[in-house]
Amino acid sequence: MSVAAPASARALLGHRPFALYFGARAFSEFSYQMAAVAVGWQVYALTGSAFDLGLVGLVQFIPSAVLTFVAGHAADRYDRKRVVQICQMVEGLTAAFLAWGSFADWITLPEIFAAVAVFGAATAFENPAAAALLPGVVPEGLLQKGTALSTGVFQLATISGPALGGLAYAAAPGLPYAVMALFRLLAGMLNGAMKLERSVIAKEAPTLANLFAGVGFVRRNPAILGTISLDLFAVLLGGATALLPIYARDILHTGPWGLGVLRGAPAVGALLMSLLLARYEIRRRVGMRMFQAVIVFGLATVVFAASHLLWLSLLALAIMGAADLVSMVIRISLVQLATPDAMRGRVGAVNFLFVNASSQLGEFESGVTAALFGAMPAAVLGGLGTIAVALLWMKLFPTLRQVERLE
Repeated sequence: MSVAAPASARALLGHRPFALYFGARAFSEFSYQMAAVAVGWQVYALTGSAFDLGLVGLVQFIPSAVLTFVAGHAADRYDRKRVVQICQMVEGLTAAFLAWGSFADWITLPEIFAAVAVFGAATAFENPAAAALLPGVVPEGLLQKGTALSTGVFQLATISGPALGGLAYAAAPGLPYAVMALFRLLAGMLNGAMKLERSVIAKEAPTLANLFAGVGFVRRNPAILGTISLDLFAVLLGGATALLPIYARDILHTGPWGLGVLRGAPAVGALLMSLLLARYEIRRRVGMRMFQAVIVFGLATVVFAASHLLWLSLLALAIMGAADLVSMVIRISLVQLATPDAMRGRVGAVNFLFVNASSQLGEFESGVTAALFGAMPAAVLGGLGTIAVALLWMKLFPTLRQVERLE
């Protein structure tokens, strides 16, 4: 890493389009993290089943997988701001439904799963469109810095959101959902006020070739294919966070507030790392740095899995978050810089399917493994598997390992 001008980061935060994007992302991520705590604790309180916790991830994954390529084409064909706003409106209404059912105490497990499926469908459309917006709200040459800052606010929301969600759930099970609905509304308003400096809207017809054009683009670019598939398997295997309700209650012996703190710990490490990357850009050997970050993530996962001490678990989770942030910034910057604007929605959809949706499938995998072998062996196996994948991918994708610079 080398020193970058700190004035650039301050100027970027004062840049109105990016500042609005920054605020909207914060509200959106706050609501998501609060919902994750509320849904996880509520499902485990209703059933006491690790398998049902895993099903939460599977129920999110199915609509994401089915709709991802349609969503990517929608992000390239229609106004990306409007796509994001519609998704946030749907998510807000779904959160209001969960709040109503939880306050009135008539909500059931099938209804929670139905709401989670709606979240998964809306997120499938929202994420590619939101990711494709970022290059249009930052000045040229500042994409890595903008990625670090926007990821940092995501981590800030991830720190505060789970703790706030845990406290709100302790007060009333419906309260975190009510706050989520409000935050989604605010995020939609900020997105609506945003004006893009460079907006390209493709008008290609929704043919099968156009729908799957992002897949072909990724296959033709070994560096992009390697980084996306690396995150796919790393996230799929390293899904220890899906087991946090079990760790919180049965291993670390804490309550909803403690679960919120545990969920926020990875974001503490990620936020500190994002602040570091906003000042000191990664300028050399970025491909190798990403592999190293994934290996550190796997090692920290093993430490967390074996820990019975709250402070050690929090430290391991924070290191996991910092390592994941490095990998995320490199991946996002590499994919965005190598992709033409008219293709960013569809390539972003492939990225979403491989990475974001795989985290939901990873939750299902962790739940099933925990149900079969126990939470601790499941988390240990996941961490070791992540390390093995990183070492194997270094051999399979030498082009990615040899990437020297991003910009």
